[in-house]
Amino acid sequence: MQKMVKTNVGEIAVNVSGSGPVILCVHGWPEHSWSWRHQSEYFADKGYTVAAMDVRGYGDSAKPKEIAAYTLKQLASDVAAVADALSEDPVILFGHDWGAPITYTTALIYPEKIRAVAGMSVPYTPGGEVGLLDIMRAVYADRFFYMLYFQEEGVVEAEVSADPKAALRKIYYSISGDAPEGAFGKDKSPDSGLLDGLIDPDPLPSWLSNDDLQVSVDALDKGGYHGPFNRYRALDLDHQELADYRGKTLDMPTCFIGGARDPVRSFVPGVDAFAAAGMACTDFRGTTIIPDVGHWVQQEAPAETNEALERFLAGL
Repeated sequence: MQKMVKTNVGEIAVNVSGSGPVILCVHGWPEHSWSWRHQSEYFADKGYTVAAMDVRGYGDSAKPKEIAAYTLKQLASDVAAVADALSEDPVILFGHDWGAPITYTTALIYPEKIRAVAGMSVPYTPGGEVGLLDIMRAVYADRFFYMLYFQEEGVVEAEVSADPKAALRKIYYSISGDAPEGAFGKDKSPDSGLLDGLIDPDPLPSWLSNDDLQVSVDALDKGGYHGPFNRYRALDLDHQELADYRGKTLDMPTCFIGGARDPVRSFVPGVDAFAAAGMACTDFRGTTIIPDVGHWVQQEAPAETNEALERFLAGL
């Protein structure tokens, strides 16, 4: 069942199944609520209300144009509004990719609304004096890095919208556990495009059916492309807006789940981003690293991901 929740920018679409304590699932780039299909069915059967939202800018949710509408603080306000609409009690958050920082930010700003947080593929890292984009500008001064490429409005939108199904096919594959090492353009020149050099898989990986891919393509087409990429363009604004939360810990129960072959682990050369996933969490319940799996952990390995999430929930 789809529920529309009013927020300060319009309505947020939420797909709701089951009944019981609320689990609110927040997706990342370039996806939408469909990325939680395996968790929605599984945990609805376990006695939970599972709500998978289309993040602002995606699918059936509101799609403001301005970059400032896509800061983590703004997106966290949507999560808080959905939580209020679904439950009088604090909710459990599952977040993947950008959905993970969105849920962490929600927990920082609205701790009274959040019972626990399970982050996937991006661990919680408290903000510091130097913003993420500035770090990546220094690290990738002479190489391609997708976050930097996304900064100029209209460029990546034109590239992806020219053939969105092929673009998503390549993106999904290139950072999955099925792809060879470095398939996400690890050594591209800084003037490359996002899709330059990415492998077009034939056949698709076993975890991604053509029907699943088409659902994602249709949702991205509906969104008009600007919202998903504006999330990256808002990074410098995040650094300013969240200044009061720099260095803050997450103090509710948290856990982290990641794929062993996720390129996010090595975005900063020589640093395993997953090694200290609980470093700023005061009630950390553990890290689960799933072998042979890449970035799309809850889709590539739904059974293993659900098992880890169920262990987390059982301890609450």
